[in-house]
Amino acid sequence: MAETPAGLGFRVPAEWEPHHATWIGWPHNASDWPGKFGSIPWVYGEIARALARGELVRILVNSADHERRARRVLAQVGVGSDRLEFFRFATNRGWTRDFGPIFVRRAGPRAALAIAQFRFNAWAKYSDWKLDDRVAERVASRLKLRLFRTEPREFVLEGGSIDVNGRGTLLTTEECLLDPVVQVRNPGFGRGEIEAVLKDQLGAANILWLGKGIVGDDTHGHVDDLCRFVDPRTVVLCRETDVKDANYRALAENRERLAGMRLEDGSKIEVVDLPMPGPAYFDGQRLPASYANFYIANAAVLVPTFNDPKDRTALGILTELFTDRPVIGIHAVDLVWGLGTLHCLTQQEPVLGST
Repeated sequence: MAETPAGLGFRVPAEWEPHHATWIGWPHNASDWPGKFGSIPWVYGEIARALARGELVRILVNSADHERRARRVLAQVGVGSDRLEFFRFATNRGWTRDFGPIFVRRAGPRAALAIAQFRFNAWAKYSDWKLDDRVAERVASRLKLRLFRTEPREFVLEGGSIDVNGRGTLLTTEECLLDPVVQVRNPGFGRGEIEAVLKDQLGAANILWLGKGIVGDDTHGHVDDLCRFVDPRTVVLCRETDVKDANYRALAENRERLAGMRLEDGSKIEVVDLPMPGPAYFDGQRLPASYANFYIANAAVLVPTFNDPKDRTALGILTELFTDRPVIGIHAVDLVWGLGTLHCLTQQEPVLGST
């Protein structure tokens, strides 16, 4: 029987635990941002500048020329080269959360870092994914880290479909992982089989299933647009107050579910409401604009903003919850045209020796 990360004492740390680096994929696929691509590298530059204040920024690029263009933008926005590391691993897209390495860590005297490898198939929706699917394995090889593969059947999982509290509880959604018809990642896998993989590979002892994600989410239900842990006992959950909005019913149902759920130690979850911005559209399609797609870096919490009156409210709520680091708004009106924002494009690499 193959050794599993959980069996060897590994787990996925919470996002707020110390990072060694944040991984991003420098943008290159203009079709992800139709008519807006020219502004996107500058948004990435702003993100990298905020990240570099507290950790390395490890950047995936397709070629030497792609790296030169990235360096030019980063230098112009004031990111020091000593805070950057580039990896020439070609990608199809830049949504590093979903195809990038998911790091697991074992603490204590036998501290170690490894990568839990899952397959990526472009959210079971697009045909261009084979370069992205190789990234985790290439990172493990370059960093000389152990790579844990799911056996005997390869299992598809995106990083944006899960969120953890670092103590053994994992949040996900039925819409993303259990829908038998739409964007099916793992045909034939039921709830029990999926939970077994998550427990073995990620060290999650307690799996909590929400229902549906937000309208406009191209991934069909990623939890990182919906509900996020902000400490081991507290989540923020998006709340829609307009009863006529398409998100109202699903978000209310998820709130009801959370009220009956328990953490790994049997205690109740504290739920804090996070507003939803007003609906945003591109070419008649609703976009997944959500303040829940924030990213917790070492030196800041980066929060997408949308030129919306509720931007200030969302930033204020998160500022009260994260008292150990500043909360910084990142203009994401153009970024969300790609059907994702800050959490979707980042992936944390934890510090080895943290507990």
